[in-house]
Amino acid sequence: WGCCFSTPWSFFLLFLWSLCSPCLSIHAETAESHSMFTCEPIGLRMCQDLPYNTTFMPNLLNHYDQQTAALAMEPFHPMVNLQCSEDLRMFLCALYAPVCMEYGRVSMPCRALCHRAKRDCHKLMEMFGVTWPDEIECSRFPDCDEAYPRAVDLQTSVDPTDISPMSIQRDYGFWCPRELKMEPDLGYSFLGTRDCSAPCPNMYFQRPELTFARYFIGVVSIVCLSATLFTFLTFLIDVTRFRYPERPIIFYAVCYMMVSLVFFLGFLLEDRVACNAANPAQYRAATVTQGSHNKVCSLFFMVLYFFTMAGSVWWVILTITWFLAAVPKWGSEAIEKKALLFHTCAWGLPGCLTVALLALNKIEGDGVSGVCFVGLYDVTALRWFLLAPLCLNVAVGVSLLLVGIVALNRVRMEIPLEKENQDKLVKFMIRIGVFSVLYLVPLLTVISCYLYEHSNRAVWETTWVQEHCRDYHIPCPYQVEQTSHPDLTLFLIKYMMMLVVGIPSVFWVGSKKTCFEWASFLQGRRRKDSGVNESRQVLQEPDFAQSLLRDPHTPIIRKSRGTSTQGTSTHASSTHLAILEDKAGSVHSKTSYHGSLHRSRDGRYTPCSYRGGEEQTIPPHSSMPHLDHPLSTHSSLHRLESQSRHSSQRDLSVASPTLITHGTNGGRVANDDDGASA
Repeated sequence: WGCCFSTPWSFFLLFLWSLCSPCLSIHAETAESHSMFTCEPIGLRMCQDLPYNTTFMPNLLNHYDQQTAALAMEPFHPMVNLQCSEDLRMFLCALYAPVCMEYGRVSMPCRALCHRAKRDCHKLMEMFGVTWPDEIECSRFPDCDEAYPRAVDLQTSVDPTDISPMSIQRDYGFWCPRELKMEPDLGYSFLGTRDCSAPCPNMYFQRPELTFARYFIGVVSIVCLSATLFTFLTFLIDVTRFRYPERPIIFYAVCYMMVSLVFFLGFLLEDRVACNAANPAQYRAATVTQGSHNKVCSLFFMVLYFFTMAGSVWWVILTITWFLAAVPKWGSEAIEKKALLFHTCAWGLPGCLTVALLALNKIEGDGVSGVCFVGLYDVTALRWFLLAPLCLNVAVGVSLLLVGIVALNRVRMEIPLEKENQDKLVKFMIRIGVFSVLYLVPLLTVISCYLYEHSNRAVWETTWVQEHCRDYHIPCPYQVEQTSHPDLTLFLIKYMMMLVVGIPSVFWVGSKKTCFEWASFLQGRRRKDSGVNESRQVLQEPDFAQSLLRDPHTPIIRKSRGTSTQGTSTHASSTHLAILEDKAGSVHSKTSYHGSLHRSRDGRYTPCSYRGGEEQTIPPHSSMPHLDHPLSTHSSLHRLESQSRHSSQRDLSVASPTLITHGTNGGRVANDDDGASA
């Protein structure tokens, strides 16, 4: 080439040859999967006729085979062919086709050799628009000035005829196949390799198994969606029925209604959201969606993860409200004052976690269910964004639940309640226990499945690489000690429990009252005589609350504990209230202090307790229910109010001795913080 380089035509022909030379740079076929450290003959045309003739792969730049190395060397062919530096060819071959020595030894070129090659070819590289790659920057090489290869390197090199005995196994790690390669700006990662994605729909299961799993998840999601939707609609029919401490159950049902809706949409859309479509023109297979570039996948992830975490937090808040009602004896109004704090925690904490995952680009498509979630391939995200929050919520919720149940049981054992209130307390404790078990068992099962995946994910991935390395022409794993395949049954259990955990909300609203309300709603009318709302639970019953706070053998005088939201009466003055309480006191001599109103067969109540005459009356929307009395009629109330308006104590003595409200027109006993009026 030196004799022909003097003419312009020879320069032009040389330039054309340099552009076509990559096609002729390899005369050896691409090696199969490199599961062994093997000295192989050099097939690169540029690196022929060197002091050595064997090399190994991957090379110093982690090129898996000589074909990949040839493509990486392509920009330097014009400089080598034009002989801009006598050291450039040897320096490039030292990196892309290094000399083969025994396993564990690597010979690197000296830094002085790199500087000479870069200095001599700098201007020609600018002419061809070639930049010096960062991976071959001269500062990366040892500070020496020796020729390559060194004499010691040539002494240990092996002749090509002796390649077979020179075979030492070597772990190359995971190499992303060409079919799974992704664009660099998308931020994909698979098995620790950047710009790579897992195959879709799933790398562990076959298509028939995935079809069965998809229909199974669809059926369970429909059941959960129906149950939670029924709970929410029951709440909308009568909003005043569900008050604190049971109000969080409604929000808990709404959260899992959204979760089941996302799974149902994933069932309908199949692989269109969780997978990137195959592109045969670019030799790309279908891959799992990652990151936020897919808007529908990002939306599915935000809704699913946000409401999953919010549902778990609402269960913790439910245990907190039960704790406040059972241990410090907070009323419904007192707990309701903390509603803003409850909503801030229940929606704010999951929102922060969701934004953090979006910022970290941890969204992953689920080829089994067709949705997008987190922790499906990234073990770190699974550990910190799923296992840690769920385990923390379970620990806090169970602790508060146990403390509340112990407190209620102590009340039942120490305070001599009446038979009716004891039955109510036992039923309430059983109801809490059953509801908690129906929630905790599915949630603990989901956590167990996540722990199972977390502990076996590395083995599953190694097994997959070992079984598919020859199909993808990538390195096979080195010294595989254990192989294992995931069990589809455990995956189905995980998805089922993620949805079943929302069904216990039906248990709480399932009652005769719910049936009556739905019957009235479907008939287009509302029950006007249903003055007692759902907050008439055992913790909100007047008799039960009085028994918890006071000895049953003493007169029960109601006074505010600083948490009531009741207003004072607008129909009677404090003098009239005192007179009414004096008149009600006459009933005390004829009735028992610890009696109660008993309902007869005809649906009426008989006043057989002092509590019935002295009971503070409240509006129908408050937490304490009012009791219908046979003497309480609209006419008697009207007469009572007119008499009290004229301050006639004589006329008032003619009125009924029992003050019972009916509707919202009756007089109300004012709450007195110091108990003076009582």
